[in-house]
Amino acid sequence: MPSVRQQVYRFLTSKTFHYTVLLVVTLDVGCMFADIVINLETCGHKNPKADTALEALKYISLVFSSLFMLELLASIWAFGRSYFTSKFHIFDASIIIISFMFEITLQGIEEEVASLIIILRLLRVIKIVDEISVGAEEQMKDLEDRLNESERDVRALREEVGRLRKSQNDDV
Repeated sequence: MPSVRQQVYRFLTSKTFHYTVLLVVTLDVGCMFADIVINLETCGHKNPKADTALEALKYISLVFSSLFMLELLASIWAFGRSYFTSKFHIFDASIIIISFMFEITLQGIEEEVASLIIILRLLRVIKIVDEISVGAEEQMKDLEDRLNESERDVRALREEVGRLRKSQNDDV
């Protein structure tokens, strides 16, 4: 029976997980854009509905950051030191940690800090690109495996046809 660490490793490398991360990052980016649009629409004017929406988006952002921190911790635990052999993983981990720290420690500080958090979180769009490339890589691997299997089958069939032809020529 595989260990919990091996099970987490398999889950973190599964297509389902990659598509889930892609969805969560996309939702996170959508919330960031909603935040930007609301701030642009209100232009600093008091609007109770906009303030409520911005407050909700702040909590949603914290939930997303927490999910990304959990994913990062699980990845480090499951992959061990090899997780940090990828420059993308180091970059992504830095963004996740810095964004999370800012969101936790800088609650209520000026909008300049909030815009810095938004910029850092927008860098997560790179994670979408990485998840798409991982999905494409997995599909390519599947296609390569199928192609190799087909080539082996063709070789075997050619050998069989050759044997049958030789057998037929020997009988004549």
